[in-house]
Amino acid sequence: MENNQKNNQGTDNIHEAMPGIQKLIEMALMEDIGSGDITTDNLVSPDKTGKGIIVAKEPLVIAGIDIAHQVFAHLDGDISFRPSASDGDFLNPGDTAVEIEGRLCSLLKGERTALNFLQHLSGVATHVKSFVDLLENKTVRLVDTRKTTPGWRVLEKYAVRIGGAFNHRSGLFDGVLIKDNHIKACGGITKAVTKIKKNVSHLVKIEVEVTDEDEVKEALKAKADVIMLDNMDLKEIREAVKLISGKAVVEVSGMVTKKELNALAETGVDIISAGALTHSAKAVDLSMRIL
Repeated sequence: MENNQKNNQGTDNIHEAMPGIQKLIEMALMEDIGSGDITTDNLVSPDKTGKGIIVAKEPLVIAGIDIAHQVFAHLDGDISFRPSASDGDFLNPGDTAVEIEGRLCSLLKGERTALNFLQHLSGVATHVKSFVDLLENKTVRLVDTRKTTPGWRVLEKYAVRIGGAFNHRSGLFDGVLIKDNHIKACGGITKAVTKIKKNVSHLVKIEVEVTDEDEVKEALKAKADVIMLDNMDLKEIREAVKLISGKAVVEVSGMVTKKELNALAETGVDIISAGALTHSAKAVDLSMRIL
């Protein structure tokens, strides 16, 4: 196993969100176990103990160790959960992520739910790292979007950070982003920016989505703090960056793929946002083996 260097955003917000995550864990366990595990309950004595390990079956960046721990702890407070890896570590096939010991019935009942969390979050982290590695040492910041699985946003955004990228706003409540439909509803960029500045704190940055050079100019004139270039081609992006010339932070978004990632970074933008970091991540393969 080798350690993958994580960015400096920390993990505070996942700890703050733990009550909501606990509800998600409870729902997932209830969904799986329901009125009882008719296989385990009829095969395994309640007092029989044993040991299991969770192992990687493909190269991956592990994420969600503590969530898997919470799954087993919710089922059985006496289970011993001993991680062999930390979130952000790179695991090769056959590497052990966790050793678990306790009542076999609890291990078997929590297996699939714990693995579902681990496989999905590790899949996001592994997918994100593949984007980050392509950017090498470029200074552009790669960020996610709100294109997340309902109810999983805090966890998926956590996995994005574990993979080495950064988070955009968490939701509609913590950042102003004036998009095309807001602009249409207000009658233009200038009117939208003017109105929002009257209604939010001066400490809140104003981001505006634009689609062409005229809108870039209008957003600049309205003194937007961040200008998002939406679905522009490389030539248009270069021209927009030159036009903005440091007067605002420049974000580029829309159909961002690995193939064009470096070309986008080389245009001089400050931020690349990609919904694909979360919505296109594939679960990785982990399994639990009873020893």
